[in-house]
Amino acid sequence: MNAFTFGTSIRKSFGVASSEPKPEASSVDMAWLVLEAANDLGDEAAIAACRRVIDASLNGTPAPPSDVHLIAEYFR
Repeated sequence: MNAFTFGTSIRKSFGVASSEPKPEASSVDMAWLVLEAANDLGDEAAIAACRRVIDASLNGTPAPPSDVHLIAEYFR
């Protein structure tokens, strides 16, 4: 093993050195970002949607597709 190959297999397993595209932020990560913005703006509907997505993630259940769509499109 030389210095150039050391740790390569570990980096590839996390997608750092591989040619695979990095995954986008999960809906939960987006929900936290949108929740912060929605709180600042007083957007009660978005706050409720974010809470449902976060709660679903914590419970291990799928989030409602309408809530995920609202979160994904919030900043567009």
